Amino acid sequence: MDFIPGLPDDVARQCLIRVSYEKFSTIAAVCRVWKNEVEDPDCFRLRKTEGSSGMKCPTLAYRVTLLDLEKGNWSQLPPVPGFSDGLPMFGQLVGVESELVVVGGWDPDTWEISSCVFIYNFLSATWRRGADMPGARRSFFGCATSGLERVVYVAGGHDGEKNALKSALVYDVAKNERAPLPDMARERDECKGVFHRDKFHVIGGYCTEMQGGFERSAEAFDFANWEWDKAEEDFLEDSTCPRTCVDGGDMGMYMCHAGEVVALQDSRWQTVDKLPVEIRHTAYMTTWEGKLLVVGCRSFGEAHAAHMLDLKSRRWRKSVAPEEFCGHVGVWRSKCSGMKNEKFLSMFLLFEGYDEMIENFLENLKHGSFNLTEWIFNIAKEL
Repeated sequence: MDFIPGLPDDVARQCLIRVSYEKFSTIAAVCRVWKNEVEDPDCFRLRKTEGSSGMKCPTLAYRVTLLDLEKGNWSQLPPVPGFSDGLPMFGQLVGVESELVVVGGWDPDTWEISSCVFIYNFLSATWRRGADMPGARRSFFGCATSGLERVVYVAGGHDGEKNALKSALVYDVAKNERAPLPDMARERDECKGVFHRDKFHVIGGYCTEMQGGFERSAEAFDFANWEWDKAEEDFLEDSTCPRTCVDGGDMGMYMCHAGEVVALQDSRWQTVDKLPVEIRHTAYMTTWEGKLLVVGCRSFGEAHAAHMLDLKSRRWRKSVAPEEFCGHVGVWRSKCSGMKNEKFLSMFLLFEGYDEMIENFLENLKHGSFNLTEWIFNIAKEL
């Protein structure tokens, strides 16, 4: 199958490397050929090479930003040692008591999958290196922490050959040791990990053969019996990316769906409130102390905005970020749910350049109003 029907592969590849990182999930969902292309490290090396020659490729800068949820103050942490762009790309971020754990990701210089683990201690204000993840290097995996124990759980994702994984493991931050968990019943790439009601839930994802076709099912690990519960086939309402699923404590789980915040109560997803009009594309959501934070944008290419919902009064409040902290969210994964002082929220920020023509292409492709000839003509004018 051609990358783009009617175009030579080298020209089609020049089109794909101009797509911004935030749209990679959309590109990957179009077909298996496009998914394999954007996940290939050679694709990212080509982006860097073309970018240095003056073509319109984004300039990336990752960093960890802290938001004081009570005062609305923003600040940033020092970069991870050895990473010129601040952080590994597409990694996972979880909080364990007074420490922040960065798990995996991609090396921003080589574009290779990283098995590295880095831990930031807020008391000493320093980073340290943890034990690498064992086994096959994985990316886009589910990750969560209980908040009560200094451990991090990892499951699913895919290896360097793009094979979806069903393996899982646990990392003890205090002992700097890792141990395997039993395999899940099925492979789950791009799944979401949530620790909820004393179980590690792995939600959604897809197997190798599906390549972007998300499942509605979920599995939960029962620590008392040291085994995975039987998969719940209809856990999600639709076959969708589960990245906004978060633990809501006694209130169940929350996620964003079809322009609304919904909660899982009594085995049913029920509407909590409509999302603010500024948020039509959700990048991240988390809960804390009876409140809910949602980050997203109105349309592709716009800077992301943060809105907080009081779950009791059902009132939204916008959190305005200073200009130096505005940009596009890359990979958001988890709040510091295990920190003793939970008023701080940690996040990845990704600042990118956006190509309006590519954005329009993706939007039209999504709604079935895509004119290939016209789009190729516009791309040709830019090359």
